[in-house]
Amino acid sequence: MFDSPLSASAYEVLGVASTTDDDELRRAYRLRLRQTHPDTGGDAAVFIRVQRAWELVGTPEGRAAYDRSHGIGIETEWGGWRAPSARTDTRPRPKTYGEPGAWRRARYVALLQDWAGEEIADPYAPSLVRAAPRELKRLLADALAEEGTAAAASGLGMGFTLWHGIAVAASAEKEVTDAAERLDHVILGPSGLYGVMSADFGGTVGFRRGEITGPSLGHRAPVTTLLSQINAVARAARVRFSGAIVALPDDDLSQAATPLGSIRGLPVVVIRRSALPGLLRRGLPGARVIGGNELFDIRTRLTQTSRFV
Repeated sequence: MFDSPLSASAYEVLGVASTTDDDELRRAYRLRLRQTHPDTGGDAAVFIRVQRAWELVGTPEGRAAYDRSHGIGIETEWGGWRAPSARTDTRPRPKTYGEPGAWRRARYVALLQDWAGEEIADPYAPSLVRAAPRELKRLLADALAEEGTAAAASGLGMGFTLWHGIAVAASAEKEVTDAAERLDHVILGPSGLYGVMSADFGGTVGFRRGEITGPSLGHRAPVTTLLSQINAVARAARVRFSGAIVALPDDDLSQAATPLGSIRGLPVVVIRRSALPGLLRRGLPGARVIGGNELFDIRTRLTQTSRFV
């Protein structure tokens, strides 16, 4: 629950500093329980987060482990927001193109150095990430979301093909400067051809009129953006998509999958990241199934026309 750069730390949820002593921490926890309890008009979601925060830091052993894993009080070692390390796995893998999260990570580092005004030795140092502007934290959170989705989809098997970070600009010379100008993932398999957006909005989301809503989204319209990206890739490669998927961190959704219905002729679903492989194997309800020569033709067209960023 507190692993995203956008998420409040356990200490922030409890309303104290990370240097607070144990007695003050316990008093803050009891106060936050009273303030957030649903029976006294509090928010149930916040009440649950307060309980979870206490589970993480309420004992000396748990607090020490939490502080170590989040780099609190430690700047020489960091187990947090790094690129995933390679693991030995002999299972057949999907054919993969592009590098998930690379564009957002590079953008994050460049903008972070502009913000700091100097060369930064470690852009992922926990104190630096905590101090960075929210827009930079969002870039890093979404990069991690892309990497998480790619890792989840990597176990689908060799019947699938994955493309990560496809530029949607009409001109190959146009530099991509905004996340909306790229499609996070395209996934092709026996169940269909899907455009996938990976995101981390830093908290639980809701839905209204076929769009994702939440306090941290502002004026953004993720589903509308995803459908525009899919349309651009479909035109460039001359292919037809079967559906659109938004993959979010598991804690940000109250249920595994939320179908939003058919929008612009495509079935759309918002799904927990861990449930993505199962959905891709089954296919979206109402999605157009692809097979035979068409599958081979779509793979060829996408591979030939895609530009990765």
